[in-house]
Amino acid sequence: MTEYGSKDIASAAIRIALTNDRISEKKLQTEFNQIGIQSAAVDYGGEFITSVMKIVERAVVSSKREGVISESHAEQGAVAGATREAISQIMPKAIGLNVGGKIGIARYKDHISVAVFFGIGLLNLNEVSIGLGHRVV
Repeated sequence: MTEYGSKDIASAAIRIALTNDRISEKKLQTEFNQIGIQSAAVDYGGEFITSVMKIVERAVVSSKREGVISESHAEQGAVAGATREAISQIMPKAIGLNVGGKIGIARYKDHISVAVFFGIGLLNLNEVSIGLGHRVV
C-alpha cells in the first residue's frame, strides 16, 4: 500500500479546488477514496474582509459533511487553522475586493491540507490566486 505525505495531500487539495463542476469534483473524490485519501470541496463567493470567518466555517462544515473529519475539536481546529493559513496567503491581493471560487480539503491519515482557489477582483477584471495550508492531527 502506498503511503502519502504532506506534499501529496496538498496536491490533492489543490486538484479538488480546481475542479470546474460538481460532476468532476465527485469523480475526483471517488478516485481519491480508492487510494485512501478523503476529500471535500465547497464553492464560495463574496466580499473578502467580511467573508473570512464564513470561508473558514464552510471549510469545516463541508469537511464534516463529507466525512473528512470527525466532530472532535482537534480535527475541526486543524481544518480551521489550515484554512486561515491559506486565506492569509491570498489576503494581500484580496483586501477590499470580492472573491469567488472553491475551497478544497484533502486528508490522508494525520495530514490535512486546505487549498483556496479564488478569482479576486471586480466583474471580469480578476486576479487568480491559490492559498494553501497544512495541519497534522
